[in-house]
Amino acid sequence: MPLPLPAMRSESSAAGRKRGAGLRGAGLISAGLLASRLRRVLCTWALMAVLAIGLGASTAGLSVASAASAASAAETGPRVLAAVSLKEVLDDLARAWVAQGGLPPVIAYGGTPTLVLQIEHGAPFDLVISADAAWMDTLQKSGRVQPGSRANFAGNRLVLIAAAGSPLSLQATPRFDLASALGASGRLALADVRTVPAGRYARAALESLGVWSSVSQRLAMTENVRAALLLVARGEAPVGIVYATDARAEPAVKVLSVFAADTHPPIVYPMALAVRSPTADKAGTTGSTDSAARFAAFLRSPAAVALLTERGFIAPVP
Repeated sequence: MPLPLPAMRSESSAAGRKRGAGLRGAGLISAGLLASRLRRVLCTWALMAVLAIGLGASTAGLSVASAASAASAAETGPRVLAAVSLKEVLDDLARAWVAQGGLPPVIAYGGTPTLVLQIEHGAPFDLVISADAAWMDTLQKSGRVQPGSRANFAGNRLVLIAAAGSPLSLQATPRFDLASALGASGRLALADVRTVPAGRYARAALESLGVWSSVSQRLAMTENVRAALLLVARGEAPVGIVYATDARAEPAVKVLSVFAADTHPPIVYPMALAVRSPTADKAGTTGSTDSAARFAAFLRSPAAVALLTERGFIAPVP
């Protein structure tokens, strides 16, 4: 069943640096103050992302700083909203697409709940790639995506990580002593277990292994998986749970253990095309949608799958 859009929790880097203020107490991080800050940050982020998409500010996977060199609206390719854990590989795939003559995609990355929130509030897009099936179900049931266009883009694995220089050695086995690995006051860094796919996968894995109850009150929850990765990389959390490809992209962390695939639901990234707007059709602006269909087909091509597997992703299932 698709989940609603509840408030999300995060820990800012400033709070992480001030460990005594941001990580005190035995309860979950992100009380009223952090929640208030997050709402302001999300509103700003959402506005910036919508503007970036509308203005073609991140063409072919390049940064917003490349806006000045972006192609004109008539020459710009599909507008893509994608889970942040896909950034490096999707940037490379976008460049490969352009190299073979495709129009430059305009890509905005974020946590899947935030992307869905943007779409529900009218953010323009042609293709969306979610980090789990439930959020794509939400978009499909609200009529935002074309049901027949839905396909799995890639899969991933879940890993337990620590800072690269950490002396910790830990295996994710039944009833492993994760609480002791956190130390007297450390927190487990992971994405929000209520709303973010990576967090939900992490909770499922810990519950399956009989560990959840021992750490459920010692969480540093973030608004997306990359933020959890950053907490561990900076030494602000001793242990974290992220995707295998996230750990691979960050040299400041090391993988302690890979969670067995049967401890959590399959990690999949479904993608789907936006439902065409009659208004847009009349205005003659559906070219980017047609380009999105071609780009989506390219993302499931043998060349794209080869790059995905090379970068540590799991080849998409039919």
